[in-house]
Amino acid sequence: MPVVAINTSYLLAPWADVLYGCDGRWWRLCNGAKDFNENGLKISQDEDVCQVYGLKRIYVNRGCNDLLLDCPGYVGSGANGGFQAINLVVQFGAKRILLIGYDMRIDQGDHWHNRHPPPLANPYEPVVSQWRRAIDGAAPKLRELEVEIVNCSAVSALKNYPKMTLPEALEKSDVAVRPEN
Repeated sequence: MPVVAINTSYLLAPWADVLYGCDGRWWRLCNGAKDFNENGLKISQDEDVCQVYGLKRIYVNRGCNDLLLDCPGYVGSGANGGFQAINLVVQFGAKRILLIGYDMRIDQGDHWHNRHPPPLANPYEPVVSQWRRAIDGAAPKLRELEVEIVNCSAVSALKNYPKMTLPEALEKSDVAVRPEN
């Protein structure tokens, strides 16, 4: 099962297949994520960092909170990289997506990691609420496309996706989990 890491989540999965980060400031702060999987695909919407770090570029429709599917490489914004990554993997042809770390709860802290250092922004409730609305709002379109999303985030505030633990979801995916050597 291909794995997409979003922003700093790549530190938990440096072996992931894809690293997506929409924010050019984040790419600069982590120096292009040089310690990410050398065979992995790095993607951003920021033209400058794509040129500096050799990333693949996608285009984000900033005013759009809908999944965009007609033109590969053009995605809806959803005001967050998590939404954009979902849109992107649907364009890649995914039919089953497991969400990990999609907490969407400001009361649990800003992120699973510490607060972003300046100049990066940290979320606050109206922004996180917008993220939830966009991701939950995509559920009907995903069902129409026969894309199953399973929310494996233990404390997630998302409401429109079935929840399972990650082991349960992987078992139902018929994916062989290999121990690391």
